[in-house]
Amino acid sequence: MNAQDLLGELRPLGRDSYKRVLFKHGVREPCFGVKISDLQGFVKRHRKDHWLALELYATGNYDAMYLAGLIADDARMTRDNLREWVAKAYCRGLAGATVAWVAAGSPHGWELGREWTSTEVPLTAAAGWATLASWVSVRPDPELDLPELKRLLQRVRKSIHAEPDPVRYQMNAFVIAVGSYVAALNETANQNGGGHRPRDGGLRRHGLRGSCGGGIHSQGPTARNDREETQDGEMLIRPRRSRWARLVKSLAASAPSATLRPHSVA
Repeated sequence: MNAQDLLGELRPLGRDSYKRVLFKHGVREPCFGVKISDLQGFVKRHRKDHWLALELYATGNYDAMYLAGLIADDARMTRDNLREWVAKAYCRGLAGATVAWVAAGSPHGWELGREWTSTEVPLTAAAGWATLASWVSVRPDPELDLPELKRLLQRVRKSIHAEPDPVRYQMNAFVIAVGSYVAALNETANQNGGGHRPRDGGLRRHGLRGSCGGGIHSQGPTARNDREETQDGEMLIRPRRSRWARLVKSLAASAPSATLRPHSVA
């Protein structure tokens, strides 16, 4: 099966109501509006189909690009593959989720995540921070570069207020991820929790809902089977560590007031 065959199967699954929601959050044509739950059947059939994933992403169809991230064989993704993907990630859902989780699952996540955070292209920078957040969530602490993570936390603290909203959001997610997953840096992340709440969202923009019961919107590679879909298509991951509430409290206390708006899915 090739990408065009799969597009033919995806088309009738599209829903105008879901498509309208996606379009409110930066998605554009071509797009069928296929709900993530309807993509799961394709994931079972084509999991880790490297070449099909590359073909799907290259179509430019949002549903196909999102599916590409779900079936990609992360370990086979090259630097060039990932750089091409991030260059084509035109909305937050692709940059902060699809590209980030595949990059983090590849051997190049740490290198490319840091590379992308230094760019002036907002969505690419956001993908970089999301990649690093996913990276620390799936790597054992002994494999992490703790001094570099400390420097990144300091960089967030110094620069987050001057960044565009997509980058601020992912910077905050990175701080939360480090504090949640890296035991040695929990207190450092808590102290650097002076993140900025984006203008276009409240605490749910940090991947939270209810009484801090949600999770990071980074969709880390190992969490693909633990996702939960909300009514608006949002995919959430539940945190694995109890330090979550302390970090949220720190972020909320330091952030200026913001007008609450619906949580973005893209």
